[in-house]
Amino acid sequence: MPPVAGRATGMDRVLGLDIGGSKTHAILAATLGNQKADDGAQRASECTVGSANIASVGEEAAAAALADLAAQLGTRDGAGHGIQAICAGAAGADTPDSRARLAALLSRTFPGALIQVVHDTRIILAAGGLETGTVLISGTGSVAWALGPDGREARAGGWGYLLGDEGSGYAITRSAVCNALAEYDRGEDPGPLSAGILERTGVSGPPALLDLFYSNPERRYWASLAGTVFGHAARGDAASRTIAEDAAQQLASLATAVNHRLGTLPKGAAPGTSASGTSGSPVLLAGGMLVNQPSLAGRVSELLAARALTDVRVLDRDPAWGAVKLACGLAASAAQPASHHPQRPVPSPA
Repeated sequence: MPPVAGRATGMDRVLGLDIGGSKTHAILAATLGNQKADDGAQRASECTVGSANIASVGEEAAAAALADLAAQLGTRDGAGHGIQAICAGAAGADTPDSRARLAALLSRTFPGALIQVVHDTRIILAAGGLETGTVLISGTGSVAWALGPDGREARAGGWGYLLGDEGSGYAITRSAVCNALAEYDRGEDPGPLSAGILERTGVSGPPALLDLFYSNPERRYWASLAGTVFGHAARGDAASRTIAEDAAQQLASLATAVNHRLGTLPKGAAPGTSASGTSGSPVLLAGGMLVNQPSLAGRVSELLAARALTDVRVLDRDPAWGAVKLACGLAASAAQPASHHPQRPVPSPA
């Protein structure tokens, strides 16, 4: 969305926000001279509060989370917060309306600051030091987003647990629960994976597991159990390996889809090549599953290499740093002479 503008006088700090469905990670940083470089800001303070994602928690709870954030950072003093620019990467910020609503909350919390709200995949790309490429996320949910050299964007997945999120932590555990129920239907004793899931959940058997799944629909809880699948897959359990392989295939398909749409991976391209004969667009793997499960990240990398995407990297920095980097760029852009700005920023919302 276009930045919401305010005054810059006396403001020499930037704020980067990574707003997820369950928490908000904030980094307040002092801007340095080279604001567009990776080292364009120096951390001043940092905190994590509840989610400020309006779609997940509602506007009232989101506003309360931002107020808590301002208090923890010591920036509650209205116009005296000293923040020149804010970039917020928010999960699910897909429409102009959703971005504008969050920007309005931020503007009320930090009056006078320049504000930009983007989808969380944008800050991940920036955190990975990339200007263009593909972000593939597998955490509680899953999504792929790509930005091409020509500025065009494409997205695949990210439709939530009712309609998609294939290859996510939640989907992986759901498959493990289904496997336990299928064994029960066949009259079989729980296999190694099912026994592991029963132990982790503390229930007595598949019928009790079914009851728990419906009585406790908390997606983060079920996603947190996905590591059980990879642990048993590493020990050779067939059911676990099947679920892990399906997750990798689903995730690789998401990344492939967005590159096909942008033309950075033509249909029928030979492995290891793109339209220009290079290694293809870089792919940045992010989210708890891909960052913390090396076997999943490795298998996804293999599948992408076979589909002409050989430059695959795992995110090794907090996404909030990407938001800081974008906020530095926003502050630097605002500092340029007016002739450098083809379009004046819109006034800050009341």
